[in-house]
Amino acid sequence: MTTIDWHRLTHVYGRADGIPGLFARLGGTEDDSVWSELWSALCHQGSVYEASWAALPTLTEIACGRAPGGPADALMLAGAITAYAEDPRRKVYEREIGELLAAGRGLLADPGIPAAPFVNLLQSVLAFEGAGVWSEALEGVNSEEYEVECPQCTEGLFVAFGRYGAFVSAGDYVTGPGADAATAGRGELTPARPDRLTGVGARLYGEAVRAGQPAVAEALTHVFGQGCCPSCDTVFAVAELVEEQWV
Repeated sequence: MTTIDWHRLTHVYGRADGIPGLFARLGGTEDDSVWSELWSALCHQGSVYEASWAALPTLTEIACGRAPGGPADALMLAGAITAYAEDPRRKVYEREIGELLAAGRGLLADPGIPAAPFVNLLQSVLAFEGAGVWSEALEGVNSEEYEVECPQCTEGLFVAFGRYGAFVSAGDYVTGPGADAATAGRGELTPARPDRLTGVGARLYGEAVRAGQPAVAEALTHVFGQGCCPSCDTVFAVAELVEEQWV
């Protein structure tokens, strides 16, 4: 393995010479705090650095079970680092990305994985594949909402689905107690029929079904469904507006 001169690399806080020490602390009771520090330094608010890419070989070792630490944690951080499909550094780490992809696909098949980590791992798999915007945009499935703009009247809209129902809201998005008072400013959100999904929508829905993730599969029918703007009654494809925001 090539020796990495961490002193010559930087991350969000400056010189990256402390990164090997963080990796060395994994495998014990401190894991949660160590991963938090690694995320903060190597993928701060989605920004990545030379040190982030240099960490991929170590993340690959962890993801494949050859080094201490949580494989899922390693995969999710590696996925965030590699999310930009056009980054030329992907070529340098092609072997690691291939191993990460295989490990990610293996974990997706785990029937016991909760819904939110499943979505995060699916994002990572998409990132390793270089699949484009959904490696990042899929995060809205966990938050149960997307913020978009009506293509006709340019009203800011919230497309919501999940515990509080499925709807399109204009203006302030109100959930929980008192939400009924805000329903006047809501439009319909019509889920896509699973048998009519195509392209990436069909692929993601199929992944969720095969993995035994019915809640994720249902959410995806809304993400790839149609919304109606409550301000001007324009009907729009939700996924198309989401993709426009992430290009």
